[in-house]
Amino acid sequence: MTQAELKLCSLLLREHFGDIVETIGTFLIRSGPQPLRLIAADTGLLLDQVRKALCVLIQHQLVRYQLQKRGLVEYEARCWRVLRILRYPRYIYTAKSLYGDTGELLVEELLLNGHMSMSVLVAKVADRLTETMEDGKTMDYSEVANTFVRLADTHFVQRCPHVPQDLDPPPVPPPPAPTLVLNEKDMYVVPKLSLVGKGKRRRSCEEEDGEHQAKKKKLDGDSTEPPPDDGIYWQVNIDRFHQHFRDQAIVSAIANRMDQTSSEIVRTMLRMSEVTTSSNAPYTQPLSSNEIFRSLPAGYNIGKQVLDQYLTLLADDPLEFVGKARDSGGGMFTVNLHKALASLATATLESIVEERFGSRCARIFRLLLRKKHLEQKQVEDFAMIPAKEAKDMLYRMLSENLVALQAGCQ
Repeated sequence: MTQAELKLCSLLLREHFGDIVETIGTFLIRSGPQPLRLIAADTGLLLDQVRKALCVLIQHQLVRYQLQKRGLVEYEARCWRVLRILRYPRYIYTAKSLYGDTGELLVEELLLNGHMSMSVLVAKVADRLTETMEDGKTMDYSEVANTFVRLADTHFVQRCPHVPQDLDPPPVPPPPAPTLVLNEKDMYVVPKLSLVGKGKRRRSCEEEDGEHQAKKKKLDGDSTEPPPDDGIYWQVNIDRFHQHFRDQAIVSAIANRMDQTSSEIVRTMLRMSEVTTSSNAPYTQPLSSNEIFRSLPAGYNIGKQVLDQYLTLLADDPLEFVGKARDSGGGMFTVNLHKALASLATATLESIVEERFGSRCARIFRLLLRKKHLEQKQVEDFAMIPAKEAKDMLYRMLSENLVALQAGCQ
């Protein structure tokens, strides 16, 4: 990790969690995995302060723990996860654009709290939505729960790992740290809850002081029963949001290169595969033209023959965003995710070079990307640029580490 990234992680931890958490997090990023007492000794903080700070970091998935063979529990910072805090506003905005205000608040609460149970989350979001509604109107728990189910069905939220409940008596002495497990089949399964109720508005301080304090003991006594989904916690699936951003970039690139109809076809293919294809898969699941035709948006009126022509054009395009897997069922097509991302990254690099050094440098850079290795004389000939200018441009890009020299064989 570079010093700039370390400084950024430190600033993010301080802004969101305070000085103590920032001290613990920065120490773990610098030193690597460490046991509890060594963290307390090296940071100069009290043991109780270190425990509470680690609890906060673990709850937000910013630190993980691991039981070593010697019996010690070591805590390790997840630097990449700290840096993802910068993208929280984008995750929230994406949830709003896909699922409205309810989806926005559900994702926001999960990001603010790290993880929450569904029943607590639904009640909190319903209260927040009720606060923004006109007098006399309230938000039903069932409406919020339906949006949560949609988020889980599309994998934008997922269950957290949990401690397995064994029927056998616990060992004596108990292990220093619990082992968390998660069944992949249950990651997006929403428990069947009968959430009945409506959001509540906050009362003024004067009203609360009298009535709320009087009923506090009674309410505390009634709330001893655990919620129906006790022990089932949910978190935001960051990888799924990044997958959505990737899909949007591919669709936008197709629209710029071809037309809106082509981009809508690719969007449909990506939407059909968004749950069945992992975020790091090289390509989507093969889809037949008949399946794609049936899944096109209702208001998109193109015939089957026109769709086949578009799919053929996409498959024959040199960038190979869409590939043809086989010819059965009218043709089986996939979206080549890795090739699409490589093309997008290449186009971004070329635009940066052109903006900083001009179109001629971009021509040389594009030539080197295509040919991999070229001598200076070959660069001059292929790019059709005078020797002096080509040499100057190569030196400028070399000084910025955009191109590299490689010794030739004697």
